[in-house]
Amino acid sequence: MLPDEPVRPTPVDGHGAGLPRCYRHPERETGVSCARCGRPVCPECMVPASVGFQCPECVHGAAAERPRPRTTFGGVLALGDGALVTKVLIGLNLLVFLLTEYVSKEWQVKLGLVSWAPLPGLRYGMAAGPEEWYRLVTAMFVHGGLLHIATNMFSLWVLGPQLERVLGRVRFLALYLAAGIAGNALSFLLTAGPDQLFTVGASGAIFGLLGATGVLFRVNRVPLQPVIVLLVVNLVITFSLSGIDWRAHLGGLAAGVVIGAGMMYAPRAHRNLVQGLTTVAVLAASLGLVLAGMARLPG
Repeated sequence: MLPDEPVRPTPVDGHGAGLPRCYRHPERETGVSCARCGRPVCPECMVPASVGFQCPECVHGAAAERPRPRTTFGGVLALGDGALVTKVLIGLNLLVFLLTEYVSKEWQVKLGLVSWAPLPGLRYGMAAGPEEWYRLVTAMFVHGGLLHIATNMFSLWVLGPQLERVLGRVRFLALYLAAGIAGNALSFLLTAGPDQLFTVGASGAIFGLLGATGVLFRVNRVPLQPVIVLLVVNLVITFSLSGIDWRAHLGGLAAGVVIGAGMMYAPRAHRNLVQGLTTVAVLAASLGLVLAGMARLPG
C-alpha cells in the first residue's frame, strides 16, 4: 500500500469493505449520506438538493411542511383545473335536469321548493316542517325546461371560474350554496301562507355570484359598468316575464353581496374568522326567514 493511499474501513460483517449501507436497500454500500438527516443513501435513493443529496423521506417531509400557495382572499390555490367546482356544479345540474325532465317529472315536486298550507293543520312541502327544508338546497339543482337550464348554466360558466380562482374552491362553493339558500328562504317567506309555492332553479345562486362579482370588481378597482349592465338586464327580465321568481333572485343577490364583501374585505390577520362568520350569518338569516315564514302559516 502506498503511503498516500487512504485506508479503507475494515470489514464489519463479512460482506464487503464495511461502508455504510443504504437505509432503504441494506444490500447496497454507499459513501453518501442525506444532507438533512444523515442517513446513508444509494444512487437510486439520492435526491439532488441545493447542497449535496437528500433522502426521499426528507424531500417528502419538506414538501408537506411547505405552506400551500394561497389566493388573494385566502383560499388554497387550486393545482390544475381552476374551474373544477364550477364544472361539477354544472354537471350536477345537468344530471338532475335529465332525471326530473326525462326520467320522472314527479321528482320536480320531490326536490323543488314546494310549499302549500290551504287549511289550518293541512300543510305540504316546506310548510310541513324542518324535515322538508332540504328543499332549500335541492331546488337549486332542478330546472323547468331547456331554456331555463341553458341560461342558468351559461351564466354559471361565465361567472363561476373567475370567482372560483380568486376565492378558492371551498369559499366559492360556500358562496354559491349560501346565496341559493338565502334566495329560496326569501321566496318561502314572501309566499308562505295559503298561496301555493313552487319554484325551481339555480337563479338565486347565480344572482349571488353576480353580486360577489360586483364586489370583486370594486375591490380590484375595475369599472363596474359591465356588472351593472348585466345586473340591470337580468332584473328587467326578472320583473318583465311571468313565471320568474324575483324573490329568489333578490335574496340571492343580497346574500352574494354580503358574503362577497365579507370574504374580500376581511382583514388578513382574521381572514378565516371573518369569512366564516359572514357565511354563517347569512345562513342564520336564511333560517330566520324560514322561521318567519312558518309563523305566517295558518293554524
